[in-house]
Amino acid sequence: MLKEKAPSSLMSSVVAPEKSTSNTMGPKEVELILVKEQNGVQFTSTTLVAPALTQTNSSGEEERETWGKKIDFLLSVIGFAVDLANVWRFPYLCYKNGGGAFLVPYLFFMVIAGMPLFYMELAVGQYNREGAAGVWKICPIFKGVGFTVILISLYVGFYYNVIISWALFYLFSSFSGELPWVHCNNTWNSPNCSDWADNNSVSDIYKATPAQEYFERAVLHIQDSHGIDDLGRPRWQLTSCLAVVIVLLYFSLWKGVKTSGKVVWITATMPYVVLTVLLLRGVTLPGAIDGIKAYLSVDFLRLCDAKVWIEAATQICFSLGVGFGVLIAFSSYNKFSNNCYRDAIITSSINSLTSFFSGFVVFSFLGYMSHKHNVALDKVARDGAGLVFVIYPEAIATLPGSSVWAVIFFIMLLTLGIDSAMGGMESVITGLIDEFKFLHKHRELFTLFIVVATFLISLFCVTNGGMYVFTLLDHFAAGTSILFGVLIEAIGIAWFYGVDRFSDDIEEMIGQRPGKYWRLCWKFVSPCFLLRLAYAITPETEHHLIDNGEVRQFTVSASLNCNFNTFYPL
Repeated sequence: MLKEKAPSSLMSSVVAPEKSTSNTMGPKEVELILVKEQNGVQFTSTTLVAPALTQTNSSGEEERETWGKKIDFLLSVIGFAVDLANVWRFPYLCYKNGGGAFLVPYLFFMVIAGMPLFYMELAVGQYNREGAAGVWKICPIFKGVGFTVILISLYVGFYYNVIISWALFYLFSSFSGELPWVHCNNTWNSPNCSDWADNNSVSDIYKATPAQEYFERAVLHIQDSHGIDDLGRPRWQLTSCLAVVIVLLYFSLWKGVKTSGKVVWITATMPYVVLTVLLLRGVTLPGAIDGIKAYLSVDFLRLCDAKVWIEAATQICFSLGVGFGVLIAFSSYNKFSNNCYRDAIITSSINSLTSFFSGFVVFSFLGYMSHKHNVALDKVARDGAGLVFVIYPEAIATLPGSSVWAVIFFIMLLTLGIDSAMGGMESVITGLIDEFKFLHKHRELFTLFIVVATFLISLFCVTNGGMYVFTLLDHFAAGTSILFGVLIEAIGIAWFYGVDRFSDDIEEMIGQRPGKYWRLCWKFVSPCFLLRLAYAITPETEHHLIDNGEVRQFTVSASLNCNFNTFYPL
């Protein structure tokens, strides 16, 4: 290299041209040569200066962020799929539909539909490395399906965060010497409050336990509203709890999977620790073994009832979380060569095993309540919010050190809910910033916008009449709309994009082509399963309405016909 003679005692720098190593868009090395002359002698020093590393692909765009560790992804998927329904829905379904016999249709639908659809979403997200809308660059006419599932996830967030705020409210209330749902002498109690309502006589049918009135009258304040046209103002206690939940969600999501992948180390593992602790305590209670026997009792004659098969199919479809765009969003941050087939088998299996395991915890306490009050098990067995916000708190209140057990239980509910809420919100954020590229540089602000908007709309659910709004959202947000979305998604990938081409994509990623079984399920079995399920949850006399999208269960008149002395499964 030529160097000009510099004046005495003067230092100058000369930058050499960039070294062209290849035609890639990677970082370039710069050679910096310092020239100094003293007493007629030149001294030089050479330094290689590299620009900040920015991963780019062949088109010049920034490479997609990936999970810090493989376990971050697995815990995120498990945390999303394992939610409150695993505790309050599956055990009750198993009990009322033949006990252990219910596992036959459950596992059958798991194998022919649940796992194939789960595997399909993980694979399509990982290969295309886009959110729920962006993946449909493989068949643009179906992009509307992507926006549909994003919208569904957003709708679900409007009321799902409210459930978490209920759990947080109970958690704060548990830090007391005596739990507030033990007696009937509180300001919120009605004359109908009774220590135990066994409903054995006509005079008892309107009685309510202290735990039931605490949930309905102290937490929800249903008695202060006459209907959906009389909502009232948001109650500051639940509003504060909801705000805490929103703040937790924001700081878990604002930096992407690098932060959320660390949060799930706590939120996805804590429920298993607590469930184990509760099981060890539950099996020592009187009547617990009778409750577990009732949970596992096998009645194969129940399999002759079509309703049992329908409920098993419905549980599989909703418990795995397909159709919300979450699995697509999560897998889009995987490395391209990640073995998504193995991930699908592992995570879907863990989800089902968790549901089964939680049944032992639930029915050990239900058996204890049945024994303590000397009533039949079906008098205390419930599903939905009534189980985790009424029956379980009432059982915990009778234990020594009840406040400690209550804190443990509601921490479990909080962690079960928060990572599922994180998944739903990540589906919305990833889906939209991948579709509108300019949002990539403003993820923190866009995440703030989404969580604040969710908070503002959720305020309608924490008013005196908020349970009416909550029920409307629950009935409309994720019913047949999810089934329809997954059905079109399966048809779009298997029939329009093509099973063979989709199989080629998977082989390119993991080096192994899906077997004939998976291809058969994607093309025929899973779509037929979803289509039949839409008919199965509708009365035969109304099957002709499905073709017009008119399903009676999801109309306003049906949703408003509510009796809030009962509790609704989600």
